[in-house]
Amino acid sequence: MARPEKLLALGGINGAVEPLTQALQALTDEVVAIAVVGDLGGPDGAPETYRTVFRTLGRAERPTYWVPGTTDLALRHYLHDTSGLEIAFPQLHGVHGRVADGPGHILYAGMGGEVVDGVDDPPAGNELRYSGREAEYRLREIVEFKEHPLVMLFTTPPAHKGSRIPGSEAVAELIKTYRPRLAIVAGDGVSEERLGTTLVVSPGRIDRGQFAVIGLHDLSIEVGDLAQHAAV
Repeated sequence: MARPEKLLALGGINGAVEPLTQALQALTDEVVAIAVVGDLGGPDGAPETYRTVFRTLGRAERPTYWVPGTTDLALRHYLHDTSGLEIAFPQLHGVHGRVADGPGHILYAGMGGEVVDGVDDPPAGNELRYSGREAEYRLREIVEFKEHPLVMLFTTPPAHKGSRIPGSEAVAELIKTYRPRLAIVAGDGVSEERLGTTLVVSPGRIDRGQFAVIGLHDLSIEVGDLAQHAAV
């Protein structure tokens, strides 16, 4: 019998390397990939913070797919650093407006920052923001890989009638268009919901000790809580 293949889903690092390290040290052989939805570096946006976060992820020696969060605006200035780190750690894959092939020929694609509705040119500010139109344009490459199972990453949750959390209609439309089996989205706590045929999972915030492990075939979800583990 083939072993189960699982995905470690992380969000809300915010420069908190210690809980990130703890979660990665607990990886089992069943975890074949890691998905990270920002925020990555936190409000300070220091270059060394980003370098440390990416080095920590790279040392996990698993294919890792990441998108920046709303507060990761400063990451634009350090993209040359992340490119260098992806050379040093070739299993790191930024999928912000891009696609990448993963284990089992699962396709990973995503859009970080805040994806806003009905705005062609979001105003400049201290946050990373994109219009729904730009997100759609950047992710158009997905249609070339229709035969691949798809996992999508967003730091903006989709709008959903049954959810009490505000979300983006643009992200919901992207999910409905490309119909991934699984979408990982940022959030303040671990949650799951169905949007059409897609399972939408928030892994919570690793800076609060929260994460999720998801079965890539059966979409089972194991909720992680580092605070609980520390209390045992």
